Amino acid sequence: MTIDTAMQEAEHKMEQAVTHLKDDLAGIRTGRATPAVLNRVTVEYYGTPVPLNQLASASVPEPRLLQVQPFDKGAIGAIEKAIQSSDLGITPSNDGNVIRLAFPPLTEERRKELVKQVHHRAEEGRVAVRNVRRHSKDEMEKLEREGNISEDDLMRGEKDLQKLTDRFVAEIDQIQGHKEQELMEV
Repeated sequence: MTIDTAMQEAEHKMEQAVTHLKDDLAGIRTGRATPAVLNRVTVEYYGTPVPLNQLASASVPEPRLLQVQPFDKGAIGAIEKAIQSSDLGITPSNDGNVIRLAFPPLTEERRKELVKQVHHRAEEGRVAVRNVRRHSKDEMEKLEREGNISEDDLMRGEKDLQKLTDRFVAEIDQIQGHKEQELMEV
């Protein structure tokens, strides 16, 4: 292992942490309808749990309305049941062909609660990035102890690693700010 491979590995893992955070935050419901809120919903389909996005397509005909079109009309009841038992807090209605989810405007209290959730998840993302930094720094120090790299290389590597960490933490801050702004929009 060299400093370059340690840096590439660290960057890859930090990118994964940011991607995970984005996926996680996409599931937090804002005042607008978005198909991403259905990503975590699984449907009991013929005795097997199946992700909703494999059984139906979701569209947004209006800003506060999400329409779910099942590929198999026989699954409409199971899909409706799965949405009701999920943590979305929305009651679905169906006309036999499609399921409609009307998103009520969020109350001030609920918005603040969701902002706290966003803050908590963003902090988890920052901690994940810092853990990657710590692990990579340990790897580099081990290389230096074994005599594979010089002390100057170690210092340079640590400096680059810190820049990489700062870049990803800033990206997480930006993602958090955008999501909080989206939540506070009335």
